[in-house]
Amino acid sequence: MALPKGVHRVRRKLASGISRYHFYAWRGGPKFWEDTIREPKDPDFHVAFADAVKRPPPKKLMVPALVDMFLDSAARAKAPRSFADQKKWLLRFAEYFKTAPAVIFEVRGSRGELNTWRAQWKHSPKQHDMAGTHAVRLLNWAVEEGHLSEHHCHRLPKLYDVDRSEVVWTSKDREAINALAPDWVQRILCVACETGLRPGDLIKLTKGSVEDTPLGRRLRVRTNKRGRVAHIPITQALADVIDATPEDQLLILTNASGGQLTEHRASEGLRQWRDKAGLSSDLRLQDCRGTAATRLLNAGLSLSQIASHMGWSLRHASNVIEHYARVSADESDAVLIKLAEAKRGGA
Repeated sequence: MALPKGVHRVRRKLASGISRYHFYAWRGGPKFWEDTIREPKDPDFHVAFADAVKRPPPKKLMVPALVDMFLDSAARAKAPRSFADQKKWLLRFAEYFKTAPAVIFEVRGSRGELNTWRAQWKHSPKQHDMAGTHAVRLLNWAVEEGHLSEHHCHRLPKLYDVDRSEVVWTSKDREAINALAPDWVQRILCVACETGLRPGDLIKLTKGSVEDTPLGRRLRVRTNKRGRVAHIPITQALADVIDATPEDQLLILTNASGGQLTEHRASEGLRQWRDKAGLSSDLRLQDCRGTAATRLLNAGLSLSQIASHMGWSLRHASNVIEHYARVSADESDAVLIKLAEAKRGGA
């Protein structure tokens, strides 16, 4: 049975090798059916098509309008920081393509147009890749919602390729900071190294996050990036910071005046005292996560639990812990033995 006149069919091959067909009322029109059959015979197919064509054809959808629709949709980034970054890049995208209809991305040549746009940031590989990431996320959403039947910007080549598994805060680095920095900076470094939390999660830690366990205490934290609940053992160093927090202070970490920290101030405060201590400019607040990974292994977590908590691959988690154990004088061969056991035990 032939398809009704005007129906636009798009075939997509799944990872399993099975093909699925997406049917649109017209090219660029609303999607009304999805099937594994190239020419569906289900009577409901024709009912759905009839309902779809009753809708008035939309005006030509321009790229800025597509961006606005996405930023107002449930698919937009949930975390405030992530949404701010997403909005910044997509508004740049909308400005560059402000005179273009969204359907240009159904044409193969649009891949080159998108690469030309993001090449504005080729001097900064990380920004260059970020531009492409946000644009492709927008286009994927547009296809899912039926605003586009397809696009040709998948798997854009990336410039930014860095392995930071060998960038870690050693015990000597922490001692150098603690010898100079004010208490509020020392507390940030300690909590970051003991928990492995990202800056956005560190600044929200409260004493209400502390839970008692049969063997001690732990932190229960819902992370910003993935929305998952992490249970983090409280080490003695972390316990000292928590217990030294004034009773009338809810937040565990604050700025110099005792007010609420921002991610930028936490990172910048540590950076300033890192420079005053003469430490490597490569060290950032994010790199405390390598120290934490080692602490968590010593606390009894499996390699897979650590990788899940950090949002890393097993291989990266293993590399970070192995490097930390080799360069940090306060870690013994026992860490490497534990790491080897974790690998043999299937992580």
